[in-house]
This record gives sequence, structure tokens and C-alpha cells, in this order.
Amino acid sequence: MQVGMQVGMQVDAGGMQAGMRAGMRTGMRTGGSRSMIFSMASLVRHLTFDCADPWALATFWTGITGGALGDGDEPGEDEVEVVWREGVNLLFIRVPEGKAAKNRVHLDLQPHDRTRDEEVERVLAFGATLVDDRRDEDGTGWVVLADPEGNEFCVVRSTAERVLTP
Repeated sequence: MQVGMQVGMQVDAGGMQAGMRAGMRTGMRTGGSRSMIFSMASLVRHLTFDCADPWALATFWTGITGGALGDGDEPGEDEVEVVWREGVNLLFIRVPEGKAAKNRVHLDLQPHDRTRDEEVERVLAFGATLVDDRRDEDGTGWVVLADPEGNEFCVVRSTAERVLTP
């Protein structure tokens, strides 16, 4: 299988990029007698959390992930962002209703400079709560935690741990 990048952008008189108007061809996979063109119409910019206190929740997540609060974000605002140099940012938006059910989407955090168990202890000390411990005796598994507003997330094994116990 070969994966290639084919991106062509031309700006028309109205300023719209032709690739964006028609749907960009971002990759082509070829194999055997079939070719498939994959199209990417949108880029994920934020993963958005509805919450009661955007500032408090964003502050929690900056401590956990090492991200930074968005430029100009202040306590009491209805929207607060956690940003990184690369990747998808987190956006926290104030809503009047509370969390009513289990998350249908959640984050999996993988520590890069410590073990899963050390990361679980660090995150708990930062204010998370334990929801479910899915660690196995052989060192595999994960831990389900919740942020201060009850949004579940998991802490999985680090890359180094995965090498030791696949």
C-alpha cells in the first residue's frame, strides 16, 4: 500500500480556494486494481466541553495536560480555551444544565515522562476523582477518572510500559 499526498490549492477571483470549494484531495491509496481518494472537508479545531464553570475546568485541564489558557481568557467568561502549539484545542463553554449522563466521547491520556500509575496519582492530586480501576495484574489496563465536573477520561499506559508488556 502506498499513501501519497496530493494537495492543489488555486484561488479564484472571489478569493475562495478551489480545493476548499470542491473538497480537498488529501491522500490517495492505491493497491491492486482499485484506487481510493480520501477527501477531507473539515479540520477538527476544538474538542468542546459543556460545563458550569469554564475557567475552573480549563484551569484543571491546563494542569493535567500542560496546555495554556487562551489569550485574553479571564475568570467568569462563558468560553475558555486550552491551547497547544499543535493539535486539537479544548474549549469549555458555560451551559445552564448540568451533566446528565455518561460521556459518549472521552479523552485517553498517555503519560510520556512517567508511568500510568504515577500519572493517575498526579491527576488525582490535582482534583480528579476515581471512577473505575481497570488495571490488570499483568500491568495492562487503564484507569477511568473524572474531572471536577464529572467528565470521564482514562489514563492509559505510557509507551515505555507498552513495550515492556504488550
